[in-house]
Amino acid sequence: MPVGRLTIREKLYARRGHTSTVDPATTAPAGKTDAAGGTKWVMSPTALTRHMAVVDPPETDESGRRINADAAQHAAADLLVALGADLSDEGLRETPRRMVAAYAELLTSQPFRPTTFANDEGYDELVLVRSIPFHSLCMHHLLPFHGVVHIGYLPGDRILGLSKFARVVELFARDLQVQERFTVQIADWLREHLGPKGVGVVVEAEHLCMSLRGVQKFGAKTVTSALHGSVRDDPRTRQEFLALTTRRDS
Repeated sequence: MPVGRLTIREKLYARRGHTSTVDPATTAPAGKTDAAGGTKWVMSPTALTRHMAVVDPPETDESGRRINADAAQHAAADLLVALGADLSDEGLRETPRRMVAAYAELLTSQPFRPTTFANDEGYDELVLVRSIPFHSLCMHHLLPFHGVVHIGYLPGDRILGLSKFARVVELFARDLQVQERFTVQIADWLREHLGPKGVGVVVEAEHLCMSLRGVQKFGAKTVTSALHGSVRDDPRTRQEFLALTTRRDS
């Protein structure tokens, strides 16, 4: 059967321009003798499935997302073939597995317990954590965007352990995202879990879908903000928050 008439998955390990003897029912590579008497090896879909070890990420992450690693791996192989890749090449044989492992890691958030403490001292000034690094995936192109998050809040009855600010950023960054929603999700989480008098979030990010493709404006930054309570409504608190988040250390 000519390679052009095989399904995509049956073509994965067939050499281009050769007639294949792939048997979809077999579980071992099938051989073909060429005109020179040598043997060209191709692989059946069943053998391919066995060859590509399926990654085993957590069944669900903190957001409840389920990752079907087996289906994702076959889809990745189909995509690469459709893009003209020859998966019989040694450097590409494990690429579908690696792709799935990479995306599973990028899209799987780690569970954590938000550690809060009673605000016994009655602290009522702004608490600000600046320049928390993050990376996420643009939902439109599946390309990364990365940057920093600045978070500030005016405590109410509870204060949050400082390391948990970074955990909250990671929780929402490990998703197919747009920066605007990412910013709002962080602010809403803090409002829900802390009940602060005010909260502000500023995100600065570079989007590779703008740097590497399209207009290709390397280094362009997008800035988004979400302000609530006193951080939004009180002019002095708002000014203090924005001044601290836009300050550049020398």
